[in-house]
Amino acid sequence: MKHTKHRKQILRPKITTLLVLTLAMLLVLNGVVVQPVKADQFDQQIQSLQQQNMQTQTTVAQLAEQATSYQDAVTRLQAQVDQVEQQIAQNENTQADVQKQIADAQNELDKQRLVLGQIIRTMFIDGEPSTIEELATSKNLSDFVDKKAYRAVVQNKLQVTVQLVAGLRTKLAAQKAEVDQLLQDEHTQQAQIDTNRAEQAKLLSYNQSQQADYSQQIQTNQTKIADLRRQQAALISRYQVGGTLAGDPNHGGYPVAWSNAPQDSLLDSWGMFNRECVSYTAFKVHQDYLTGKDKHDMPYWGGIGDAKQWPDNARAAGILVDSNPTVNSIAISTAGTWGHSMHVESVGTMNGQSAVYVSQYNTDFAGRYSEGWRYTTGLVFIHF
Repeated sequence: MKHTKHRKQILRPKITTLLVLTLAMLLVLNGVVVQPVKADQFDQQIQSLQQQNMQTQTTVAQLAEQATSYQDAVTRLQAQVDQVEQQIAQNENTQADVQKQIADAQNELDKQRLVLGQIIRTMFIDGEPSTIEELATSKNLSDFVDKKAYRAVVQNKLQVTVQLVAGLRTKLAAQKAEVDQLLQDEHTQQAQIDTNRAEQAKLLSYNQSQQADYSQQIQTNQTKIADLRRQQAALISRYQVGGTLAGDPNHGGYPVAWSNAPQDSLLDSWGMFNRECVSYTAFKVHQDYLTGKDKHDMPYWGGIGDAKQWPDNARAAGILVDSNPTVNSIAISTAGTWGHSMHVESVGTMNGQSAVYVSQYNTDFAGRYSEGWRYTTGLVFIHF
């Protein structure tokens, strides 16, 4: 019923001495010598590991958030790489097309130069006919004028064609140089984006490695916690006679060793201080389970706890909690700072109202056993 953590702080100077005296008496009687330990030895280690796990889990959550940022950056950079690669492919096609046009223009230029060269050779190498010879071979004056004009036109046309082709070639060469520079810039951009993407991917990989390491630390601590709880249970069992303490029929069957020891000087099998309401009801649940009256044995709910926590702990464990009292159920009052737990012995009425007859410890804040009727108003019942 009392807040056992507060009790532990107040009584700590006495606990070790009381443990030594009480356990020494029990173990000497059974021919066993065991060095007692502080009641909070395992709980402190377990709480420390749980605190480490909470801090580590916070770090993992932060790393996961960073990982999302890194992944987004990698995705964006990949999209940029894809876009640049598409532009490069288009410009490479343009480059190839311009190169073909340049080749075609060069072929045309070479062809026109060949034609022009043939005309020049005919006119100058083979010798141009004299005016008298042309007149002599012409049918008339008009024919003579037509021949002269035709040669002039052919020469001018070839010269213009050569100039046009040469101009086109120069223009295409400039266009090719522009495309070449554009491709060079795009390849440089692509390389930079690839470098940035690789850096982000490296950060993401390192982040994921850190998450894995921290998660492994959490798992290791969980294993240590489970091992500490096993050690705690094993150590507690060493203080018991044949694994079960002799019960006191005048105190609801509560073990004599626990009921005779000073209050809060021993830990029971569930890590709770002796002669507290929760220690007594935990024992009754275990006793009822062993005799087939309960379906569930008493869970280990983190050692020392308050009765007020039991309903939520039971619900989380899938154990029925309601307002309907039954024999052997655990009645919980959530009033006060710590609440109070009781074992229901019978169900009936009192002054015409629903009531239960309960057995309990520490209702007087002095660690004593008691029984009595009480109304069910304000109580909830856990059906183990």
